[in-house]
Amino acid sequence: MSTEDPTTRPTPPGVSEAELAQALVAFAAAIGDDKVAWDDESLRDFQDPFQVPGTATTLPAAVVTPTSTEDVQAVVRVANEHKIPLWPIGRGKNNGYGGAAPWVRGAVMVSFKEMTKVEIDPELGYAMLEPGVSWFDLHDAIEAGGHDLVASIVDIGWGGVVSNTLEHGLTYMPNSLDQAAHCGFEVVLPDGQLYRTGSGGMDDNPTWPLYKRGLGPTTTELFMQSNFGIVTKMGYWLMPKPEVYMPLWLQLWDDAQMPAVVDALRALMLDGTIDMRPQLSNTLCMASMLSARSDWYDDAGPIPEEVIDRIATELGLGRWMMRFALYGDETVVDHNFAKLKKRFEAIPSVSVFGEKHGAEEWETLPNPHERVQIGVPSQDLYKMAGWSGGEEGGHVDFSPVIPLTASHARKAQDLFRSLCHEAGLDYLGGMLPINARSTTFINVIPFDTKNPEQVHRAYEHAKHMVEVAGKMGYGEYRAHPYFADVAMDQFGFNDHAQLRLNEQLKDTLDPNGIIAPGKSGIWGSRLRAEGYPQR
Repeated sequence: MSTEDPTTRPTPPGVSEAELAQALVAFAAAIGDDKVAWDDESLRDFQDPFQVPGTATTLPAAVVTPTSTEDVQAVVRVANEHKIPLWPIGRGKNNGYGGAAPWVRGAVMVSFKEMTKVEIDPELGYAMLEPGVSWFDLHDAIEAGGHDLVASIVDIGWGGVVSNTLEHGLTYMPNSLDQAAHCGFEVVLPDGQLYRTGSGGMDDNPTWPLYKRGLGPTTTELFMQSNFGIVTKMGYWLMPKPEVYMPLWLQLWDDAQMPAVVDALRALMLDGTIDMRPQLSNTLCMASMLSARSDWYDDAGPIPEEVIDRIATELGLGRWMMRFALYGDETVVDHNFAKLKKRFEAIPSVSVFGEKHGAEEWETLPNPHERVQIGVPSQDLYKMAGWSGGEEGGHVDFSPVIPLTASHARKAQDLFRSLCHEAGLDYLGGMLPINARSTTFINVIPFDTKNPEQVHRAYEHAKHMVEVAGKMGYGEYRAHPYFADVAMDQFGFNDHAQLRLNEQLKDTLDPNGIIAPGKSGIWGSRLRAEGYPQR
């Protein structure tokens, strides 16, 4: 436990410095002195890295580092007794959506960096994970066990498997479509009780990580993007290694043909030819992973079209580029490749290409995009954050869900591009289909954190995009704290019935409002009485 004066820490709403000090002593007594800290060094990582340096206001009071589910239960009970808000994080790498910062000043962070256990069942093809497990950890456990399995992963390997899943985060392999890879949560409820979803409600039920339901309502989704409990264990389905992996690329040189590509993609996903999650990115979005804005253009305002054309040509990107893949027996892969190539290349200015690879090649493929789609994690794609500002660059992301049709893709692109240009910002856009019928429309809004005006403009622009898209019926799939309440406001059906139900659940399960207050726009009654949300 830190020996510095705890009363110098930020205090939670409605809690005095003396009450906070008592609570920190109680946390230490409950789980051990070595698992509680409030010194500056211990708290340095619990901020949003993509803000103007030195401007953070939602600072934590302390951090607790449990090593077991029992520790988490003890922490929750102490927090209830002392009315201390908790902010759980897996790896704290949710950059672009607020990073590791709590949403309420004075919250106590619950860091899972010491809960990294991985158990793999090779027969049934799943892993049971604690919430501190990173994508690197999962990959290494599969490799160390010599298992003939691969995990569907994200682009940057430092994040958490459980935390990404709970945020509806997207990965790429076939069993990830519609966020389908998770099965079975163990949850510490806000009163400290232990709960398991689905078949986990039965003692020793072997199908808990295999069958998503149980008897009665299925509650798993209640603990995703919510603040109704703290997930301490999760089942995650793995995929058998395919005979052949064929990473593919689609290049589109005529921006006007992007909607036609979307229609072809939907048809090929609906009939099962493409059975995974493609990533479709415009020129600047792809270029941000390979270069910096200053390599191409130094002036203020959005990059002109003629410069974008030059970037597209010199980097060999096209005006849109799609990353996707085929998996399976070689004869099936060959058949599907011929089919999709014929369909896509019927569109003017489109070309499709790729090469087949056996398992002995996957770990050493030179292109990190192609390694990601077969479950090999790295940090190589983190460069995007430096598009504006280099090492001190950042971005805020806005990603609404739209139907996977040409008409909606065209309408969304025209809207978001015009809004970015009106704000004087580059338009970095892309699509990640959630399934064969819907897609997130990714808007990456970059800025230089050394430029306070630019940072403020980017965040205000993102909030404005949320409101404009909401009027068109496009709702955010995952919200940054800066605009989470505005994003929730867009779900206004029947006088915001969804939010009212969420608040009823919150107040019933968590009457003291201690678990992640404000998460996804859900505030407990105690903090609503304190004037939250504050806009």
